[in-house]
Amino acid sequence: MHRHHRAPDSTQELLVTLGRLVDQALENIRIERSRAELGMELQRHMLPAGLPDFPGIRIAARYSPSQDGLAVGGDFYDAFPMRDGVAGIAIGDVQGHGVEAAAFMGEARASLRALASVTDDPGQVLACANDLLISLGGDLFTTCCLLSIAPQNGALSIARAGHVPIIWGTDDGESGISLDVGGVPLGILPRQQYPVTRRRMKRSGFLVLVTDGVVEGPAYPIDEGLAAVSALVGTAAATDPAELAARVIRVADLTGHDDDAAVLVIRYDGAPGTG
Repeated sequence: MHRHHRAPDSTQELLVTLGRLVDQALENIRIERSRAELGMELQRHMLPAGLPDFPGIRIAARYSPSQDGLAVGGDFYDAFPMRDGVAGIAIGDVQGHGVEAAAFMGEARASLRALASVTDDPGQVLACANDLLISLGGDLFTTCCLLSIAPQNGALSIARAGHVPIIWGTDDGESGISLDVGGVPLGILPRQQYPVTRRRMKRSGFLVLVTDGVVEGPAYPIDEGLAAVSALVGTAAATDPAELAARVIRVADLTGHDDDAAVLVIRYDGAPGTG
């Protein structure tokens, strides 16, 4: 006589539990992908569709998303007119990832634009933006570099809030890293002051602003990354700014970065009438 053995109840319960866990895991993946898609859409809409030109100044940008498709970041860049025809140019990197980082990036960018309409001093803009972001609440912060250039005479003012230094280069082959004094990132400590470095651009050339995803990663210390970008800028001569931006963003591939990477290239052709 053959006996029919039924699976013990404990086995059936285990299979049901495993099935439920698989369903939960798939649902979590779906939710995370939806959040990532929302964050990417937010980020896309909050970055400028185009960048303005100013007399003697051309600007180009490149952006490379995180290698982790779900880790939407908050890198941002922008260019806008300030008072008296001065060009305002900014780049920043929000701490953290996801929808919250993308939304905070939008708040930071909007704050800079609004404040730049009342002053052309980058230090004052950063100080006010810092207090404004803190007043909005939340626990995120952002690094930022904001500079202003007067097209008529090349007067340059730079303020940094915990951000990567600017790389510069001239058409006669000189290049370097501008190690200006800066302040703390925006959104951490109230009532901060941001020192302003003032120079005059006397020769045609480039200023290159990057986020740390371009110059720092598991395979690259930041000093090597900055040196690699400086070498590219020093041999760029009169290269189109969009082409130089494309070359610089490729440095991020060398770093093994798992963060977003953004590049902003400013081409200064000289004050009007000097070309």
